[in-house]
Amino acid sequence: MILIRTENAIIERLRQGLGQLVREVGSYGGELDESLPDAIRRFPAAWVTFGGISQTVAHGTSRQKFRATGQFVVMVADRSVRGEAAGRHGGAGPGEVGSYPLVYAVRRLLSGQDLGLPIDALLPGRVRSLSGVQTSAQALSVFACDFQTAWIEDALPRGHWPSPQHPAEPDRIFAQYAGRLEQPAPDWLRTGLDYHLTPDDGVADARDLISTRSEA
Repeated sequence: MILIRTENAIIERLRQGLGQLVREVGSYGGELDESLPDAIRRFPAAWVTFGGISQTVAHGTSRQKFRATGQFVVMVADRSVRGEAAGRHGGAGPGEVGSYPLVYAVRRLLSGQDLGLPIDALLPGRVRSLSGVQTSAQALSVFACDFQTAWIEDALPRGHWPSPQHPAEPDRIFAQYAGRLEQPAPDWLRTGLDYHLTPDDGVADARDLISTRSEA
């Protein structure tokens, strides 16, 4: 499924690119809803989540393809906003970076990238402040960095049901959970071409039979 593949690819690129700028890179699983002390121990961190599909339009003339536009969000969290600690110590390590440099680093690594997937290059969007609190005399900040992309989705023919044929197909989910399926369409093996001369008596004057694959 393209959504899972894209989220995983974003996580992997950030994991490799951010290096020791962060303690953790992963899929967002409600970390900011946990107790604050537990969350702080994981800072600085970057978490990725799918932000939804904002638009879907028909693609081409087949009426079975759609272009979907969606958003992914990277949340960066750290104890300080500007990274003053890094400046004081003359270097940066986990916990000394600050959210502003992390925002820059995330946008730098992801903007214009297609991650080797069949999607449009990631388009950077808004950067939103999600929280700003003070605890134990230390400022905390969380920013959400929005990215937009688009991909092509195939629709089932009218009245038809999924017919997965390979284990890696996304439609395998229907087989896995006992959804309704149908047999795949038979392979197209041959095409017959009839030639009629003028005047046409209704009987083919010549015929070609073209095989679409080699036959043993």
